[in-house]
Amino acid sequence: MKVLNAPVSELVHTRTSCPRAALPCRSPTGDLRRSCRVNAPLRRQRNTLVMAAAAVEQKTKTYTGKGVRPPKVGKHFLHIDDFSKEELWEMLQTSMKVKEKLKNRDESYKPFAGLTMAMIFTKPSMRTRVSFETGFFRLGGHAIYLGPDTIQIGKREATKDIARVLARYNDVLMARLFAHEDLLELADYSDVPVINGLTDYNHPCQIMADALTILECKGKLEGLKVVYVGDGNNIVHSWIRLAAKFDFEFVCACPKGYEPDEATMELAREAGGKVSVSYDPMEAVKGADVVYTDVWASMGQKEEAAERRRVFQGFQVNEEMMAAAGKDALFLHCLPAERGTETTDGVVEGAQSKVFQEAENRMHAQNGILLHCLGKA
Repeated sequence: MKVLNAPVSELVHTRTSCPRAALPCRSPTGDLRRSCRVNAPLRRQRNTLVMAAAAVEQKTKTYTGKGVRPPKVGKHFLHIDDFSKEELWEMLQTSMKVKEKLKNRDESYKPFAGLTMAMIFTKPSMRTRVSFETGFFRLGGHAIYLGPDTIQIGKREATKDIARVLARYNDVLMARLFAHEDLLELADYSDVPVINGLTDYNHPCQIMADALTILECKGKLEGLKVVYVGDGNNIVHSWIRLAAKFDFEFVCACPKGYEPDEATMELAREAGGKVSVSYDPMEAVKGADVVYTDVWASMGQKEEAAERRRVFQGFQVNEEMMAAAGKDALFLHCLPAERGTETTDGVVEGAQSKVFQEAENRMHAQNGILLHCLGKA
């Protein structure tokens, strides 16, 4: 298996981009490609080799990525499990304290006064932009939005050049990108903290908001059962990584061929994480404390929407499924929701739903992350 001896940096430039991969990449021509659902067996065989190589590298890297170095001041936030359980817990506790200050309109608390944050978006989002920009502003800082037309990473200008320029203007960078590889390169060349606002591989800020919501509603994380119903996507990868740090059970209920990345699962299992895959959602949700779902076709996969609707029949989180989970189960969705597809209007609006508390907590969780990464907590 010579491929296992090859650097991931070489492997990722010789395969089609896939959101399942640890390091989603560009094609040799530099173009982003859609998820490789066609010829799934070949995709899985190829990704098994690539992910095995990535897993070997991940175990030896402080920031989980080839060559990624810490900034001169502060810390990057790229993956959930870059941090210890204790550090993650401190971030969540800080988020709760800051949320209370903001709720009470405490205008004296301005830890980000005089600081600026550049927000890089190649993948648009209302929630990510508003939650980061508003949260940073309310704590005294100034956030700058750089949209897809302003910064074309890897096309108009080299990613490493963008990182070094923006790091000289700003105190922190937030990036919401398609390719995870671009995020790692930003962090590798930035002298200030880089915050992962989302990539096609993972979404750690969202999962911290989810964890905050569960803590508020259940009072704990450990000992719970969290069941995700839908595509084994970037949300799932971050949940798997959180399960590697906290003692709770995580189950991804998905159709065959839509499983989360197996190497990520294996890394979590090796760390003691209780993670598994189920192909029977009604059975999986039994005894769940949290039922979670997301859209079946994410941005960049919309041409697959019709096929996914066919494949995902039986995976809609509806009233019957929530009843199977039990009356005490929470319903979470990272939004935006396609009501009537992956879930029903009745579930979103139902008593078990905490999706809008969850959406609000994006701002508070991100404030907690920023405070720790900037050394202001």
